[in-house]
Amino acid sequence: MALSEQFLEEDLHPIDIVEHIAEHHDWSFDRIADDQIAMAVEGQWRTYSITLAWSAYDETLRLVCSFEMEPPADKLPQLHEALNAVNDQCWAGAFTYWEKQKLMIYRYGLVLSGGQFASPDQIDMMISAAIVSAERFYPAFQLVVWGDRKVEDAMQVAIAEAYGRA
Repeated sequence: MALSEQFLEEDLHPIDIVEHIAEHHDWSFDRIADDQIAMAVEGQWRTYSITLAWSAYDETLRLVCSFEMEPPADKLPQLHEALNAVNDQCWAGAFTYWEKQKLMIYRYGLVLSGGQFASPDQIDMMISAAIVSAERFYPAFQLVVWGDRKVEDAMQVAIAEAYGRA
């Protein structure tokens, strides 16, 4: 059953939908406020902290997916070079490094102006895309920062996605 089927007759707040999605996937979450929710999603490489917030002011559903990363100061130029290479591969959302907080951030904003609403399937895909992107590029960031690999070499790990089935 598609996630949207259970909400066909309801007009829910986007964060209410996110809460239902978190329950559906059995993710731990905390409803921080009426317009914000935080959750932890276990990935292959890490547990990702995901926060979604609804801004009525600009009618945008904002997603922030983060994970800790503490590169040595002398590796920051290489990390920034890797961020540029990674963001060239991302069509929806982008990565940034928050040095003060020691967090790698993937963020995305879904604009729903003019009274539009996001379907549960659309929000679920938004969250899934964040996790997939974090999982895909995490090894490249690690190779650049800790493996002393060139960005081009590290990006080959992220670009070499498997297609089809074995």
